[in-house]
Amino acid sequence: MSLMSRTLIAACASLLLAGSALAQTPAPATGAAPAAKSAPAKSMSAKPAAAKPERSAVSLDCSKQADAKGLHGKERKKFRSDCKRDAAKKN
Repeated sequence: MSLMSRTLIAACASLLLAGSALAQTPAPATGAAPAAKSAPAKSMSAKPAAAKPERSAVSLDCSKQADAKGLHGKERKKFRSDCKRDAAKKN
């Protein structure tokens, strides 16, 4: 057997075996899935957009002050933290 025929046979065998290796598994039956196995799938789902908590008036005011000062990054975070802490002390 020549090298070319061996290569051709190997290529054909690879194509035949790859079909079964790449085949998709069937979807699980909806009624037969136990509740314990379906629970992790629910926890991996995306959170709804409405789950964000509302920002308080103090937080918004501190953000506006930081914007006016042109603060970014760590300086902005520290300023907002101090601003909110001071506002809490006043109340």
